Amino acid sequence: MTTVVSDTGVGPLLRGWRERRRLSQLELALRAGSSARHVSFVETGRSRPSEEMVLRLAEHLEVPVRERNALLLAAGYAPRYAETPLDAPRLEALREGVERLLRGYEPYPALVVDGSYTVVAANRGIGLLLDGLPEHLLTPPLNTMRIALHPEGLAPRIRNLREWRGHLLAQMERQIALARSESLRELYEEVAAYPLPAGAEGEPEEAEPYPYFALPLRIEHDGRVLSFVSSISTFNTPLDVTVAELAIETLIPADPETAAYLRSLAEEAPPRA
Repeated sequence: MTTVVSDTGVGPLLRGWRERRRLSQLELALRAGSSARHVSFVETGRSRPSEEMVLRLAEHLEVPVRERNALLLAAGYAPRYAETPLDAPRLEALREGVERLLRGYEPYPALVVDGSYTVVAANRGIGLLLDGLPEHLLTPPLNTMRIALHPEGLAPRIRNLREWRGHLLAQMERQIALARSESLRELYEEVAAYPLPAGAEGEPEEAEPYPYFALPLRIEHDGRVLSFVSSISTFNTPLDVTVAELAIETLIPADPETAAYLRSLAEEAPPRA
């Protein structure tokens, strides 16, 4: 028997994800071990997919974990993935592992953010870069996009602000395309509207290519320019919404001078309590 579901069911949602990934029904069917006919029936509401099929299609469409729960609910099934508070006992091992990783990366900066770029953990190297910022930007919850792009934040200190700002906004645009988050879109609209600090509008283009292996963050600190390359890591095969949306960002010194300067500061710093 054919089950007809409403236009607000799982079919239109799956079609939206497929079109976002620029896949034909046949391509998706081949990847998921199904048929184009069945995928078509699911998308149009002529057939109700099984829970297994919803998850299989979501996997091959690279749907974020949070949105997979939404697909399951739309299909009439219970959510599969929990959303555990980060301070819950069952995530204690994760918290301890992340803290060890951040401490082990010192004296170089490293932090952990959630899906809205809220800082959930950071090491002392990050504190070095935030030194001197106004209190209203440092009041929890800290948000890395606000701190980086606000005209009273790091923006006036970033020597290649136009390039770095463009990189951050493009990163947010890609994430918005992957996860339909209203809060993330609101954050994007807020930070994209920040005025450029005085002098940044006339910031000259680099005459020569950067002598780095990736676009660096060039930021002033105590009268010198430090250069970093950002690396972002996420958890593999997450089974929890909270864990799936965590990202560990490490700032790798892009030149020997930056590395040596940070090591010298670490040697002068008091030992960790």
